[in-house]
Amino acid sequence: MKFTINRNSFIRSFNDVSRAIPAKTTIPILTGIKLDLTNDGLLLTGSNSDISIETFMPVSDEELNLQIESVGSVVLTARFFGEVVKRLPEDEFTLEVRDNYQTRLTSGKSEFTVVGIDANDFPRLPEVEDQSELKIGADILRDLINQTVLAVSDQETRPILTGVNFTIDGNGLLAVATDSHRLSQRRLDLPDITSTYRMVIPGKSLQELSRMLADQSGDIALRISENQVLFSFGATKFYSRLLEGNYPDTARLIPTEHNVQLQLNASTFLAAIERAALLSHASRANVVRLVLTPADNSAILSGTSPDVGNVEEALTITALTGDELDISFNPDYMKDALRAFGPAEISLNFTTNLRPFTLVPTADGEHFVQLITPVRTFN
Repeated sequence: MKFTINRNSFIRSFNDVSRAIPAKTTIPILTGIKLDLTNDGLLLTGSNSDISIETFMPVSDEELNLQIESVGSVVLTARFFGEVVKRLPEDEFTLEVRDNYQTRLTSGKSEFTVVGIDANDFPRLPEVEDQSELKIGADILRDLINQTVLAVSDQETRPILTGVNFTIDGNGLLAVATDSHRLSQRRLDLPDITSTYRMVIPGKSLQELSRMLADQSGDIALRISENQVLFSFGATKFYSRLLEGNYPDTARLIPTEHNVQLQLNASTFLAAIERAALLSHASRANVVRLVLTPADNSAILSGTSPDVGNVEEALTITALTGDELDISFNPDYMKDALRAFGPAEISLNFTTNLRPFTLVPTADGEHFVQLITPVRTFN
């Protein structure tokens, strides 16, 4: 196996595939990246227990300047191999696999020899047999992930809650995540859906996918099998395992009525929460307090730490209706929720100071809702 390739182009593809490679694993070969060279081009593959990523670098791509002398395959330790390639002196480098998978890298006057592994020992990628395919805009999918994955649980005591629950049917796509203290739900209208799919994708997989989609445009193709989902975009394929088990029924958790409604700008509210959190983070309880007085059109946010001091701020609001309310909540949950809305105008809908409350954009409350459970305090 021997080829020469443009170094910067190779590094871009290598970095994408490296997202799937674990720093530590009980399966040593998974710390490596697999290189498959055919007459058509170079295929890079990385994998761990949750995700697998492969990207193809075709010989027809002039930017790659891929020159193939002999085909073959090898697995190289990703961390060391990547550091070597990034530090090679010239714009191009040559990789040659010799006896016993000893791999020589040359660029200019530099030469490295890296110990390789037989590619036949690398686990096979999962097969996604379902031929039906959905297409979603890359920017839409990225926003959906970022708006929901914030609410997944980081506790393995309930593994099903560490993922985002996707339901795809005639009503479109519904994505829901909850850690039992907060919830985020996003709905997309998708035309011509004739089948029904239900799957729970690990939050960590979705976070890596979102990062890869940052520079993508156009549509992402999505295919689903019994225990795997495949996202295809450009020359890259992103596989993720699905979580096993039944996701809880979250529809009943979202209140359909409210007694108090506060409307304000999400960005302005976020800045105020960040100021109040400076004090709440110094306190063991880590809560902020919101006092609403509709008769005075007043919304007062405060944070207190017995050891540091307190802060109190009158919020700039658009509207306030309903009953008086004194409620406390975790500021970190609120910050995550507000960041997902960006600069939009939002409505906070409350029932009582002990029941979960919702946040929705005033322009489109049907498609995006977040829910936060308040904190009981004893004054």
